[in-house]
Amino acid sequence: MAAQEQTLMYTIDKSIKKKAALIESNYWAYALRSIFASVYLALGIAISLYTADKLEHVAAGLGKFSYGLMFGWGLLMILYMNAELGTSNMMYMTVAIYRKVIPTKTALKILATCILFNFVGAVLVCFLLAQTAPFSIGHVAMDSYLVQGTVAKIAKAPLTQFVEGIFANMVVNIAVFVFLKMKDDAGKAIAVVFIIFIFAFLGFEHVIANFSTFSLALFATGGPVEGMNVLSVLSNFLFSGLGNYVGGGLVIGLIYSWLNKQSSVYVD
Repeated sequence: MAAQEQTLMYTIDKSIKKKAALIESNYWAYALRSIFASVYLALGIAISLYTADKLEHVAAGLGKFSYGLMFGWGLLMILYMNAELGTSNMMYMTVAIYRKVIPTKTALKILATCILFNFVGAVLVCFLLAQTAPFSIGHVAMDSYLVQGTVAKIAKAPLTQFVEGIFANMVVNIAVFVFLKMKDDAGKAIAVVFIIFIFAFLGFEHVIANFSTFSLALFATGGPVEGMNVLSVLSNFLFSGLGNYVGGGLVIGLIYSWLNKQSSVYVD
């Protein structure tokens, strides 16, 4: 039993049961933890964007590097503060269904609730961020990382958004796996920040992060940026979200669940 408790899948099963217990006993407490995930993620995005704009003026390319390096602190806050992130729950709930940890109905309820309130949290926190000095109307230039990044995301073809979504959520859930396996807090922080750097620096698509990026671009500029309309935004959410599910839910969650049933020795 002691050996089993040290495995990654045992830890994931415990987390799944904890999520299910909370949503079944107090739905709104679970919803609030989902809102907080977007608060922490939006703060990470905000400092990433702000430092990128400042450092790009120091040396070309330095802004992009700093953006990637700062982005991971948002996920780190989510993990330490026990908030509920939709893209990591794509992995958790796929594991839950495959391993029959909780009923499928409960797993789908958790995932749907989490994504919905991640969106609610993103809109709320980005509206408030747009009232702060760094992101208030008139302080955000049209050539800023926020505006140009939003324009670039919307302009991507659906297939590009989908494939980038796969890689983005593979990286996110690898970071979650590493966080769960490591014991040292300093090691956890370093690992998460540098793993998340991969997808942030490459500019891959993460649907929950895009909730915040698009909302902040809308509120901080006082209106939609170039190419932004209801259809283009929903299209991005759809294709990046589907890609995120494939990457986090199927590639990481499902395949690693299957792999850990194939041997009693070679387990994670």
